[in-house]
Amino acid sequence: MENANEQVVLVDTTDRAIGVMDKLEAHRKGILHRAISIWIEDGHGRVLLQQRAASKYHSPLLWANACCSHPREEESLQNAAARRLKEELGICCHLERQFSFIYQAAVGQGLIEHEFDHVFFGIYDGPFSLNLNEVSAVQWVDFDWLQQALLQQKDMFAAWFPYVYAKVLHTKSK
Repeated sequence: MENANEQVVLVDTTDRAIGVMDKLEAHRKGILHRAISIWIEDGHGRVLLQQRAASKYHSPLLWANACCSHPREEESLQNAAARRLKEELGICCHLERQFSFIYQAAVGQGLIEHEFDHVFFGIYDGPFSLNLNEVSAVQWVDFDWLQQALLQQKDMFAAWFPYVYAKVLHTKSK
């Protein structure tokens, strides 16, 4: 399972690997590293949100997209996405990489997410088996509700989620 003692792959702005670093140190220093985000919808077009576990070292109990993580050194993005989806939510589904972007956001306790984020899309309609060390809850929401919540209750979401949401909307409008 993912924890603060794992390493992340450091990258340049073209996503070329330039080294590894302890995950917590990378977040303390705000150093650019490789990440994955997974956006899941059901057959009705609703979006799956994950509430992060209370024990997470940053952004506990905040809501975000279905799954976010970091690939291991020498692990493909696709394999990392599938692995973390299974580890966190207990599910498997077809995932397609849709886009990548760089963002930087303070996440509290002096920590900074600075990630080259690769976003995968999937469709899933089955049951979950939540890893309670990673996930406190999940919920399906429609886009209208999500848009209103991001405008009126932005502090209930993880700092990176508005970036992912905006990029997803841009991708879907093409």
